[in-house]
Amino acid sequence: MNNEPAKQVLQFLIKIFNFIKELLTPLLALYHPENLKQQGMAWSVRLITVTVFVFIFLLALWWNHDPSVFDVQELAQEKAEDYSEKMVTGYVTTNTLIEVANTLLEKSGGYLSNDIMPPSIFMDDMPNWEWGVLQQIRDFSKALRNNFSRSRTQSEDPDLALAEPKFNTDNQSWFWPTSENKYQEGIDLLENYLHRLAAPDNKTAVFIVGSNNLRDWLGDVAKRLGNLSQRLSASVGQIRMSKNLAEELEEKTPWTKIDDVFYEARGTCWALIHFLRAVEIDFQNVLEQRQAEMTLLQIVRELEATQKMVWSPMILNGSEFGLFANHSLVLSSYLSRANTGIIELYNLLGNR
Repeated sequence: MNNEPAKQVLQFLIKIFNFIKELLTPLLALYHPENLKQQGMAWSVRLITVTVFVFIFLLALWWNHDPSVFDVQELAQEKAEDYSEKMVTGYVTTNTLIEVANTLLEKSGGYLSNDIMPPSIFMDDMPNWEWGVLQQIRDFSKALRNNFSRSRTQSEDPDLALAEPKFNTDNQSWFWPTSENKYQEGIDLLENYLHRLAAPDNKTAVFIVGSNNLRDWLGDVAKRLGNLSQRLSASVGQIRMSKNLAEELEEKTPWTKIDDVFYEARGTCWALIHFLRAVEIDFQNVLEQRQAEMTLLQIVRELEATQKMVWSPMILNGSEFGLFANHSLVLSSYLSRANTGIIELYNLLGNR
């Protein structure tokens, strides 16, 4: 048996280990008690201060990483197998809402919007990303409560009636009640509805698949995307006429808010990708009847493009045809095309 490849890999790993050891040995020697005593109090305090700042900076970089997109059907299938449940209509949609909310709370660093300690208090990109996701959770939980789980003449589901207000808790509440606790309570109530929906003898939980139910939610999505697209475009300033056409008004996003709007839009799109993929599964028959599958697929593709890696260390705000990029305008173009698709999908579902 030829062990030469294994030996080469082992030798390579040993070299890496030795390199790291040689690199860290003098660094760790700085923190040795004898060295600290020899250098004096002032030098030791400066070293510890720099170390703390470096640690906080690296921690902030790690926490500022956007979560990856997950497979909504795969996670729903795993949960169904864990609980020995059947994936009934509505199972994927409900579980996707649960998983998106769980990701909001359990991603690297946890939920940061209400933190009052460093490094969270100095971070604004991830809290704005969270705000974009949270708005979509609120809209989708409202749609699940009012549109997907009952007809216009039926009473609302008791778990969903309690869950939706939980997600409307102040997103920056850090003390009794904390945002995380209320959102977790909402997730638990959604879990109750999901398990009742999948129960073999279910007579209480309902999930209604209909074009009108879906249109109501899509109308809210179109408003969100339209608003975000306009705010992103305003990064370079826009001249608009007043309502009475009497004067021209300039709309421009303050330069201190440009990255806030950018990451809010990224979070919004991240959540929408999952919700639309879930809708594609549970509303498959409706989409096929209205020949809307390709429209939905194109919307998802536009939204997926918004999740590309941002290689710049900061959100650039160059002019339209200037030397530097304008990340807000690029993101706005994707959102505009996605919003056009949402409106087209809305109209297709309304055709008889």
